[in-house]
Amino acid sequence: MSEALKIVIIGDFNFTFNAHHATNMAIEHSAALLDIEVNYYWMRTHEAATLKPAKFSKFNGVIIAPGPYDNAFFLNGIIKSILASQVALLITGESFKTFLEVIVKMYNLNENHEKVISKNLAVEDVFEKVEVHPSSQSLISLYNEKKRIELTNARFSVYPHILEILKSEVLDVEAVNQFEDPEIVSLKSRPFCVASMSLPQVCSTKEDPHPLISGFLNFASSWEAGNEMKKQG
Repeated sequence: MSEALKIVIIGDFNFTFNAHHATNMAIEHSAALLDIEVNYYWMRTHEAATLKPAKFSKFNGVIIAPGPYDNAFFLNGIIKSILASQVALLITGESFKTFLEVIVKMYNLNENHEKVISKNLAVEDVFEKVEVHPSSQSLISLYNEKKRIELTNARFSVYPHILEILKSEVLDVEAVNQFEDPEIVSLKSRPFCVASMSLPQVCSTKEDPHPLISGFLNFASSWEAGNEMKKQG
């Protein structure tokens, strides 16, 4: 019998925030669907900021949860450390912006130091509906060739000149929203490194687990199984 997946959720958990509870529940929904055991726990951002890449590699997957954060500045270093490891990464909510800014800086894609992404266009502390239209073949398949109506409290617009550079160099746009802005992106150089502006966990239910959460856990499980086979071989 395989060991339980070890998933760390990075964020400053607050019992009054629905999105934080929804993150826990979404993992449980998808774990039941996939019939796998998942051990997950929250790590506050100031603690995660002290971890080196080798520490993150001990987990099967990392989720960066929605804010608010005690100090959002920590996210820059956290994302860099996770990217330096090979652990599966799923980012949801407003840290989407930080992720893009880190990627642009890491790959030196903005030599003129122009603006990369807009400020949050969503109303604070309010969930808005957003249409998520899969645009990559992998996400079209995962979403059963259907758009989804999701909830979000983060809506950013990537400036066109930066977006074109990102798409040609380092990112794949997995889905767009009704405003034709990237809604879900993935890093080309990593097996599973996905950032979503919308909050898939909020729309997950026991009867209908969210496919993006299920895809994340399924990858983490398959990746672990593959590593175990290599060790045994």
